[in-house]
Amino acid sequence: MRTVADLMTKYVPTLRADDYLTRAVDQLLSIGFTGLPVVDEQRRLVGFLSEQDCIRTLASSSYHCESWVRISDIMSKDPLFVSPDLSEMEIATLFGKAKPKVYPVVDEDRRVLGVITRSRVMEALNHQLKTCRVA
Repeated sequence: MRTVADLMTKYVPTLRADDYLTRAVDQLLSIGFTGLPVVDEQRRLVGFLSEQDCIRTLASSSYHCESWVRISDIMSKDPLFVSPDLSEMEIATLFGKAKPKVYPVVDEDRRVLGVITRSRVMEALNHQLKTCRVA
């Protein structure tokens, strides 16, 4: 059975807490993800920034022309994450229950290895269903 390590996107951009919101939004829009991990200098997970976090602040900041907002001001500081060893079915169950559309995938030291998206898991399960053979 496949694991998160088999399905995750490995080379994903990360954000820094001291980056500006405008840079983060540019990153999100350019890659098409709904959120990105925020890491420290050793690539350890320190937060998560979602489109939802951004849109609330953008609405207010763009009205007042406040371009100084930092990621650390609005990111989730206690983000959910998963292990690369989680099975395909376990991650599918998580996506079926929880709100996140993206989970950072981290090692035992909380270093970000990549991300797993709900759409990637759906794609993998759909492919598996299409190729099922009934005996």
